[in-house]
Amino acid sequence: MEISPSPCYFVIFGATGNLASEKLLPSLYHLEGAGRIGKDLRFIAFSRREWTQEEWQQHLKLVLDQYVGKDLDAEVYQRFSERFDYVSGDHNDAAAYQSLMEVLSQPRSGTCENIVFYLAIRPTDFLGVVSQLHQAGFSGKFARHRIVVEKPFGEDIESAKMLNLRLHEHFGEDQIYRIDHYLGKETVQNLLVFRFANTLVEPIWNRHYIDHVQITVAEDKGIGSRAGYFDKTGTLRDMLQNHLMQLLTVVAMEPPAVLDADALRDEKVKVLRSIRPIPKGAVKSFALRAQYGPGSIAGKPVPGYQDEEDVASNSTTETFVAAKFYVDNWRWRGVPFYLRTGKRMPKQMSAISIRFRHPPQQLFRETPLENIEPNWIVLSIQPDECVRMEIHAKQPGLGMNTRTIDLVASYRESHEISLDAYETLLLDVIEGDRSLFIRFDEVEWAWRVVDPILRQWSQDNNYIHSYPAGSWGPEEASRLFDDEEHVWRNSV
Repeated sequence: MEISPSPCYFVIFGATGNLASEKLLPSLYHLEGAGRIGKDLRFIAFSRREWTQEEWQQHLKLVLDQYVGKDLDAEVYQRFSERFDYVSGDHNDAAAYQSLMEVLSQPRSGTCENIVFYLAIRPTDFLGVVSQLHQAGFSGKFARHRIVVEKPFGEDIESAKMLNLRLHEHFGEDQIYRIDHYLGKETVQNLLVFRFANTLVEPIWNRHYIDHVQITVAEDKGIGSRAGYFDKTGTLRDMLQNHLMQLLTVVAMEPPAVLDADALRDEKVKVLRSIRPIPKGAVKSFALRAQYGPGSIAGKPVPGYQDEEDVASNSTTETFVAAKFYVDNWRWRGVPFYLRTGKRMPKQMSAISIRFRHPPQQLFRETPLENIEPNWIVLSIQPDECVRMEIHAKQPGLGMNTRTIDLVASYRESHEISLDAYETLLLDVIEGDRSLFIRFDEVEWAWRVVDPILRQWSQDNNYIHSYPAGSWGPEEASRLFDDEEHVWRNSV
């Protein structure tokens, strides 16, 4: 059944939490300012805090003052804030859903058949909310309601299957929006255009020309107030299994037949199914974990992970992961994909770096170019959205010397506004476009890829490598490289 493109309510569970404050509310405000929210759509903020409607409005203003700042427009804010109702209650308490039902039953023009339920809560609470929604009468595979689920989708392959099974007891697949905000970033979407709309690029995007691929997602922040969640999850589950694996699939996928949701996801699943399984006894050759110790970021001292609030002094939870994968298909056979992500690194940086094979050296033997460096294409996701190509050109003068020429193209003109990834994805939820959301077989195969690593680390949890905060991770991460010439690229 086709889902209506016009929801009448958008319910945010966990409306006072970090995710809602830092991402959802500012993004929805920006959509309001852009005129992209229908006049009849109302928001319901659902939270445990026993607040009145006025106290919620005060909180909303403080959040937008902090995360929108000087760009906050009084007229837009007024329209936006008037859309909200506040419901106080524990999301595991059936009585709270009766309060929610009372708000949703308020008289309005027309019949409300389409409600968005956004679970901005801990993954361990997903099933409780889904069960309560079912008991309150909001489920049904032939209903038009939508449920948005944040990552991680499960803790391993078995829990992911169980979560999916329970979701499907009450909601159809076309009602479930599994969100990964990296897929909403402009550069990731631009990668599809860069690859498939340019005949200059696509013919060389394969094992005959590419030596290896690096995907780095570095964060300079620590865990903040998320110790309760993060210490049980770790970076492999929190970042690599979802964000980085999604980036790998977009880099490696074949061109889909058409640009629609299922065609895109079919091609991504093919990539995940083609990834070479990691042998049980070879995990150390394919993956490494580490934890940040004391150090400094931007000249300021910061504590080590075990000194963070609410973290056990003997915790072996990883804050850094480096891993190597091979995609065994005709396009990529033999090309290593190096993935790396960590917290408390020198700067915030997300980039996809593609190194090309060496050019034939015979032409330049016995000249200063005898050891010419290979070319790179770097796609910067953040903080700058751009594509950089590094090529060689002769230096002016009498000798045969070269220098690297950077061809840099920004995706954005100076007058164009930068969008947060959540703005794109939230608008897609409202409009019913599932192209940038994840199908369960993607989730399952991503868990299959990392499952050998998880199993090995769960058995070997007495030791973990360390790295100083403010560094690019442990030196041991270089042991994953296939070639002694391979080095981690730390800049765009």
